[in-house]
Amino acid sequence: MPSHPHLWFPFTSVKDAPDPLKVVSGKGARLTLADGRELIDCISSWWVNLHGHAHLRIVEAIAQQAATLEHVIFAGFSHEPAERLAMELCKILPEKLTRVFFSDNGSTAVEVALKMALQYWHNLDQPRSRILAFDGAYHGDTFGAMSVGERSLFNAPFEKLLFSVEFLPYPETWWGDETVEAKEAAAIAAVEQALAAGDVAAVIIEPLVQGAGGMRMARPQFLQQLAARVQAAGSLLIADEVMTGFGRTGAWFACQRAGIQPDLICLSKGLTGGFLPLSITVATEVIYDTFCSGNPDHTFYHGHSYTANPLGCAAAIASLELLLDSEAIVQGLEDAHLPGLELLAQHPKVTRPRLTGGIAACDLVSDRGGYLDPIGLRVRQAAIARGLLLRPLGNVLYLLPPYCLTPTELQDIYAAIADLLDEI
Repeated sequence: MPSHPHLWFPFTSVKDAPDPLKVVSGKGARLTLADGRELIDCISSWWVNLHGHAHLRIVEAIAQQAATLEHVIFAGFSHEPAERLAMELCKILPEKLTRVFFSDNGSTAVEVALKMALQYWHNLDQPRSRILAFDGAYHGDTFGAMSVGERSLFNAPFEKLLFSVEFLPYPETWWGDETVEAKEAAAIAAVEQALAAGDVAAVIIEPLVQGAGGMRMARPQFLQQLAARVQAAGSLLIADEVMTGFGRTGAWFACQRAGIQPDLICLSKGLTGGFLPLSITVATEVIYDTFCSGNPDHTFYHGHSYTANPLGCAAAIASLELLLDSEAIVQGLEDAHLPGLELLAQHPKVTRPRLTGGIAACDLVSDRGGYLDPIGLRVRQAAIARGLLLRPLGNVLYLLPPYCLTPTELQDIYAAIADLLDEI
């Protein structure tokens, strides 16, 4: 049981968990522990850190903003950091996404998108309430987000309280997968059947990569077919880019790399470069206009105490500036990973290697599989002994490092992983 008398840690089997490692500082891609050891952060600290820990430009932006305005209610008031962030963000988003709504984290960004989508049809006085999602999805841990996620041990205690959602097959693929076209055809057929009644309010998907569901990857061709069917049915398409946004797939946003135009997009994690909690849901003008009728029933009655927090907005602006400076690095992420992943793919304990942008993953050969597979903890502990922070999703091993990691360092990490797989 973790030794601290008051802390309750997330996603942790409390009784059996080893003591947490105490981190005292971070710099670049490295974390320093209380006992003096250093770990390379190979997973961007749960996928939030883009540019490295304690990046001076973001530190300075937050400090300057804290000395000016730390927070103000965002109902009936505005401020320059929020206005500037919205303007800068809309410059790089798909062109039809123009209305920015702030919240606090990935789950709430999804909640906002779901509520917007459902109220959009309410405001139009059209009875659409069906939501479609995909097998293996994970969209967060609040009730709406759980409802559109895969039914699993994550949400089993609450299943009777979740609203009804129809789940569609997700055509995951990997290197050498010869069945992908057949899987895509079956998935699109299921989409068409589900949309046929004309009463689907929205379809929600993690474009190109399902994150917590096992880093399951799909092809742009599938996303394009999906978007075309959803648009033809008059339904809304929600892109949950909480993980994939801000360069992770080798483009600013996964929907851009896939060549699709969603009606709503959910952003968080890397939004502030990993410094502060902040999230955004961006909608089209078509959706926004239905909330502007002057009818009080059409108002979007939703908000959070820290909506558009100026410190978070300042961090996000600085992070966007760093992203623009790092465009070549973002576009070269796959090339940086490729040699190491090709080498790792030859290991007898590795199967289904896959890569999208800076997200590399594979399955580890195991008798059990799934999130509770003990091989994940063994890999985690072996990695720490080698100075690496890895957190496999059961038997799914992945790398998602910050952009400051050099290609040489990345290849060293792959070599260390291959070495530790020999021993577990």
